[in-house]
Amino acid sequence: MTLLIKSATIIDKTSPFHNQTKDILIENGIILKIENSIENKGNFEEIQLDNLHISQGWFDTSVCFGEPGFEERETIENGLNTAAKSGFTAVAVNPNTSPVADNKATIEFIKNKACGFATSLYPLGSLTKNSESEDIAELFDMKNYGAIAFGDYKKPISNANLLKISLQYAQNFDGLIMSYPQDNSIARNGLVNEEKNSTRLGLKGLPALAEEMQIARDLFILEYTSGKLHIPSISTAKSVQLIKDAKKKGLQVTCSVTAHNLVLTDDELMDFDSNTKVLPPLRTSKDINALIKGLNDGVIDIITSDHNPIDIEHKKVEYSNAKFGTIGLESLFGALNKVIDTDVLIASLTTNPRKIFNIEINCIKVGEKADLTLFNPDDAYTFTEAHILSTSKNSIFLNKKLTGRVYGVIANNKTIL
Repeated sequence: MTLLIKSATIIDKTSPFHNQTKDILIENGIILKIENSIENKGNFEEIQLDNLHISQGWFDTSVCFGEPGFEERETIENGLNTAAKSGFTAVAVNPNTSPVADNKATIEFIKNKACGFATSLYPLGSLTKNSESEDIAELFDMKNYGAIAFGDYKKPISNANLLKISLQYAQNFDGLIMSYPQDNSIARNGLVNEEKNSTRLGLKGLPALAEEMQIARDLFILEYTSGKLHIPSISTAKSVQLIKDAKKKGLQVTCSVTAHNLVLTDDELMDFDSNTKVLPPLRTSKDINALIKGLNDGVIDIITSDHNPIDIEHKKVEYSNAKFGTIGLESLFGALNKVIDTDVLIASLTTNPRKIFNIEINCIKVGEKADLTLFNPDDAYTFTEAHILSTSKNSIFLNKKLTGRVYGVIANNKTIL
């Protein structure tokens, strides 16, 4: 396949063409030419789109697809097609399936189901058997079958010694351990951020302290053991400071933040819309400001959608009974594009996650694989259910005004627009 992209503004700080508008010729999935103007002598397929920008393909490190076990929420096939049309050329899929992805057979099943798509799927293995925080799962076997990191999705490691042993053991094969930041003895049955709004609405509070205490504990253990620790979806100002201090000490710690925690506060709770029930909960404007500063300063490494499809039977119910989670692949770019500096946003979706999870990086230059996301950063619209491609429709951004539209991806020698 030969493809000619016309007049694309390149956003890639690793490329010699960063912030330049160029034509790009691609043949059999490899970038052949990048020039000011390329004549289409071979009558190749052309891509010429309004205000076209391209970057390295985006990588979302926290996605749930349901399959196996929860196909009514999302299948791998529809999930990967949704990811591609949302600008993601790679996704890391959480192990909260049924059965839990805690062994090589389940990892192999997930990988086999994901063959042949534009978007590449990288499984995350469960850290403990059945994600029950009791016994360590088959980490080395899962790594050999394609798992890129290990953690129990939204389930904290309550046993400190278990985390200690995991960090020590994983060093034998350069494994990355993920620890969800929540102390359940403090969080208990909390539903939303413990603040004025939780009191006003009569909803059980989930204090920032629950997150911060767990992070402090995990960082002490990391300092003792060494190894590599990734803390997913932090949400408070104090969490940013704790991780900043740990990085200054030279600890190998990285972290991510979700798109919705960067733009929405707990003021969204006023309508008791169960789509706003997420974990970690929506916090305050003070926390948002600290999270954005943490991104700009390089303390926070990755932005994720934390895409978690929930079927209507478990979401459109009384707030206290609804499951935590929102979809987010389709809305991530539009929600953040005018909030986060463009270079910071793109880095947090491309080079940063790939370095941390040890995934191949393809910068935009001649001879590299064409692994590209195509988008228009200036298109403003209201996000409605018509924009949702996922099987489940539980979006926290429904009816929000977004700016920035994704055209699609070019990856794995496939074009999805």
